[in-house]
Amino acid sequence: MKRKNNQSSIHFLTDRLVFPPVESANPDGLLAVGGDLSSERLLLAYKNGIFPWFNENSLILWWSPDPRMVLFPKEVKVSKSMRKVIASEQFELRKNTSFSEVIAQCAHIERKGQEGTWITHEMQMAYERLHQQGYAKSYEVFENNVLVGGLYGVDLGHVFCGESMFSLRSNASKFAFISLAEDLRSKDYVCVDCQLHTQHLASLGAVEVPRKRFMELLKGKDQIGQ
Repeated sequence: MKRKNNQSSIHFLTDRLVFPPVESANPDGLLAVGGDLSSERLLLAYKNGIFPWFNENSLILWWSPDPRMVLFPKEVKVSKSMRKVIASEQFELRKNTSFSEVIAQCAHIERKGQEGTWITHEMQMAYERLHQQGYAKSYEVFENNVLVGGLYGVDLGHVFCGESMFSLRSNASKFAFISLAEDLRSKDYVCVDCQLHTQHLASLGAVEVPRKRFMELLKGKDQIGQ
């Protein structure tokens, strides 16, 4: 079943593990409604350039925006001030030691212009399952053995699909993001999927690319110009 919306078709998902082509998303990037947050469906979504994003008490909404915000690991921008922060060894990076705490902090951190959170309890449980299966990963920033920042996302093995990050200390989320980029660069990852444009991500080197190119990156068909 599907209904018209802004001259595009919004698809209503059933129990079948299938998504419509991303090209059928509406102008805002909304592609489909419904389904579930099973690990199988989430992995299928990420592998096809789709991610869930919805509010509490809402139907599950699936998105594939055009353009897409991405970071090519080699192009991460590290300011002089951040180089000083890194050199000071103020922060310690850990990976996958506090996944539950990271996603909980991302859910509860206050963000300007945003009421509530899209990281609902259902979402947290879904990504916890992906973490237990080795797909969802966290990069954690500690200061004096206290968690003060971090990020999490879904690791596809060549593309890291970033979901959210938080910071309780100035520059902690930047440190996490830069550490992620440097780690992925050393492993020859194609890009970090940042999903949507923000000034914060742009200041760190992320850029918008057409959805068509992002899909080529995701499928391993475009690795030129990194």
